[in-house]
Amino acid sequence: MMKYLPKLLLLVLLAFPATILMKGPLVAAQDATEDEEEAESVDEDVVDDVTTEDEDDEAEVEDDENTELTEEKEEEEEEALAGEVKASPHADTTILFVKGDDFPANEIVKFLMGFTNKGSENFVVESLDASFRYPQDFQFYIQNFTALQLGLTVPPSRQASFEYSFIPAEPMGGRPFGLVINLNYKDSNGNVFQDAVFNQTVTVTEREDGLDGETIFMYVFLSGLGLLVVVGLHQLMESRKRRRPAAKVEMGTSSHNDVDMSWIPQETLNQIMQSRRDKASPRRSPRKRNQKRSAGSDE
Repeated sequence: MMKYLPKLLLLVLLAFPATILMKGPLVAAQDATEDEEEAESVDEDVVDDVTTEDEDDEAEVEDDENTELTEEKEEEEEEALAGEVKASPHADTTILFVKGDDFPANEIVKFLMGFTNKGSENFVVESLDASFRYPQDFQFYIQNFTALQLGLTVPPSRQASFEYSFIPAEPMGGRPFGLVINLNYKDSNGNVFQDAVFNQTVTVTEREDGLDGETIFMYVFLSGLGLLVVVGLHQLMESRKRRRPAAKVEMGTSSHNDVDMSWIPQETLNQIMQSRRDKASPRRSPRKRNQKRSAGSDE
């Protein structure tokens, strides 16, 4: 038995690698088949996703088209409705501004409006409104004023006048705006009309009387600046005066009592005092001196 054991081991060692080589291609073939099946399933999923996305995109495009059609229809309906609201051919309107074409900011602007019924039916004037619009686009409101509710019936061949006033805002001064004044009325059949009595671009003027905040601030600033300049010049002159040296003046001694003469010898002091006495006594001529000497010798 021990003799055949090495041969058996050798046979096993030779047979084992051969078995592995035989099973390897089968496993690889099975793996390849599984990979192909997974790839096919992935491709089918991708195709399904793409198909679903295309269907979603088509649905979105259809929804957008429907929305656009709906919006266009609504706009057409609004335009049709807006087109219906217009002035009646059987009515005539006029407007007159009390102060002319002057629209000062933060002040009352008044105007009178006349309405004439030229038809055979009654007209009911409902309201009167005014507003400032953006000059480049009159659909954009800048300042909307309160509407005046009237409710006045104007019979045929009769006239009526209305007064309206508004105040332009102060920040609007010096700028152009579109002024729109509408008169709303209806006939006896209930047909609504709107007449744009005034629809033009006007310029709101600034107030010139009085002092506004900007002017007061400018005056205060200029006053402070002037005061600062004056103070600066004063300080400059004072600094120049301090730098200039004062002239030295020798005053001398005004009193001899203030002078300490203890260090001067007594003989010198006697001579000084004698010279001062000679200067203080009046001078005599030589003739008088001789006369005085001769008188003394006679005695």
